[in-house]
Amino acid sequence: MEAVIVLVIVGVFILLSAVKVIKEYERAVVFRLGRVVETAKGPGLILLIPGVDKMQRTSLRVVVLDVEKQDVITRDNVSVAVNAVVYFKVVDPIKAVLSVEDYFFATAQLAQTTLRSVAGQAELDELLSHRDKINHELQEILDRHTDPWGIKVTQVEVKHIDLPQEMQRAMAKQAEAERERRAKIIAADGEQQAAAKLVEAAKMMDVTPTALQLRYLQTLSEIAVENNSTTVFPIPMDLFEAFRRKTPPANP
Repeated sequence: MEAVIVLVIVGVFILLSAVKVIKEYERAVVFRLGRVVETAKGPGLILLIPGVDKMQRTSLRVVVLDVEKQDVITRDNVSVAVNAVVYFKVVDPIKAVLSVEDYFFATAQLAQTTLRSVAGQAELDELLSHRDKINHELQEILDRHTDPWGIKVTQVEVKHIDLPQEMQRAMAKQAEAERERRAKIIAADGEQQAAAKLVEAAKMMDVTPTALQLRYLQTLSEIAVENNSTTVFPIPMDLFEAFRRKTPPANP
């Protein structure tokens, strides 16, 4: 009786070790007597041969890799520190297990060297203003080199670009000078337009003397409103000459 119980316990243990549950985001790479089975198993319930099959789980979810800061000298000889974030996932579990010992570590090291290489071939202005181009180039290079490992690099983003203090001050001065230049150009354009309008108004007043006289009266009224004290202005006789010419003579 005891032997039967022992056999039942051993049988249950063997059955439990043979049955494995693979989650939806996982795949199982099965080695049978040291040789990999043709296709990855899962998801769901799979059966292994106890003592013969060995299983290694591989996640298919996207992995976020934070690439630490890399000291780079750009093509125009500016020393900067650049870091980035890489998004990748396993698309072929068998390659990811067989082709590389640790695909996460290998991808991290490759991302660091690629970031230094690409950033070192660009100028500082390109790094600051054309990040999309740098990101796309990094993604293409990483994806091409990790493809034999069964890894797909989906996205690369440059996070921070740290500049030396001297370069930051120089860029601030440059930006301030640029703002002053634009302000002077806008002011000069305004003066030019105002001068053109004044010339146009002068020509109109030269053709129509009455317009000049009306403008003179308008100026007097504006001064009278703005100042409380009494202001006396000499009025030229020519101001009344135009009205006198237009007034018909009285009947005798």
